Amino acid sequence: MTEGPTAVLRRHPLAADALFAAGLVALDLLFTLLTPREFWPWRLPAALGWSVLCAAPVAVRRVAPWPAVAAAVATLPLPALTGTGPAVQGLAFAVLTYTVAARRPARTAALAALLLWVPVAVATAVAPPTTPLAVGPTLVVLNNLLVGLLSYAMGRVVHARRATTRALRERARVAEERQRALAEQAVADERRRIARELHDVVAHHVSVMGVLATGARRVLRRDPDAADEVIGTIEETGRATLRELRRLLDVLRTDAEPAADLAPQPGLAGIDALAEQVRDAGLPVTLRVEGTPVPLDEGVALAVYRIVQEALTNALKHAGAATADVRLGYGADALEVEVTDTGRGPGPGVDRIGHGLVGMRERVGLYGGVLRTGARAGGGFRVYARIPVEQPGPVAA
Repeated sequence: MTEGPTAVLRRHPLAADALFAAGLVALDLLFTLLTPREFWPWRLPAALGWSVLCAAPVAVRRVAPWPAVAAAVATLPLPALTGTGPAVQGLAFAVLTYTVAARRPARTAALAALLLWVPVAVATAVAPPTTPLAVGPTLVVLNNLLVGLLSYAMGRVVHARRATTRALRERARVAEERQRALAEQAVADERRRIARELHDVVAHHVSVMGVLATGARRVLRRDPDAADEVIGTIEETGRATLRELRRLLDVLRTDAEPAADLAPQPGLAGIDALAEQVRDAGLPVTLRVEGTPVPLDEGVALAVYRIVQEALTNALKHAGAATADVRLGYGADALEVEVTDTGRGPGPGVDRIGHGLVGMRERVGLYGGVLRTGARAGGGFRVYARIPVEQPGPVAA
């Protein structure tokens, strides 16, 4: 979409002020042409040159305000040298006073106004205009001071209005963020309430399934038809439980999380492929398995996979030119996961815990395990997790 002239000039203040200064020169030239020739203080080319000189500070009034003030004050001897000054000179002083007052703090604006108008008053009192239409020096001094005060006052009014507008916008932004936070909190509270209710429903269904399974096992030999009917009830209750569990997960999922897909969750079998992907990305990885592998719950297998994935990802990002080692150790009652690298380790002054380490700690704590992370003595980084493994046993009668 093409920008309009106003937007372009707003983004280029130097060009906008240059056009404004050119407009002042054109206005001064128009006044000169409308004045009878016998009242011209000089010839037209000279008048145009003096007007350009006096209007030049206006062109840099926003990008360089203090040099513009100094340049304007430097043109004050012009009336003393020529008997009168161009009309654009007074307009330039008023514009500079307004600009500094509208864009600077009060003390800075007052200082700039004094630097501009005190020399004007002194120069007017010492060397009053000598044109045929000139008036007394006292009236000229009072007129200049009045113009200066009005320019300063208008600038301060605009400054106050801009400050008020910024404050209102900031207040509106804070109020909007607060309203959004309250709405999100209300949604989260409602989701937790619904989740508690669904949790009670799921727990009830699971308890019913346990009771029905016990009854089916007891009557299986005496009355197979009754056992078959009970098993059918267990089947329907299990399907209802899965539906409620799906709704429970949907309620707990936040808006920033992606919707659930039907792809199976990764487990220990995916660690080999994960290590191969990291090798292809440039980090040599060694995978070692110690002990006799035992069947694991799907949740435990997923937690182990995510720990290895997060540790290797961190090593790939921060270790630099290094190697990594992944060790899975199967013990009698626990599974040990250790991921080490020979890289640079954490940088100096880095003491905050990232989301990845927090996620690993939450996963390990969910299954009653322990997690240790930190720099290695010989360099690099180490992630160690120990997760208890429940051994399958005979079903209680």
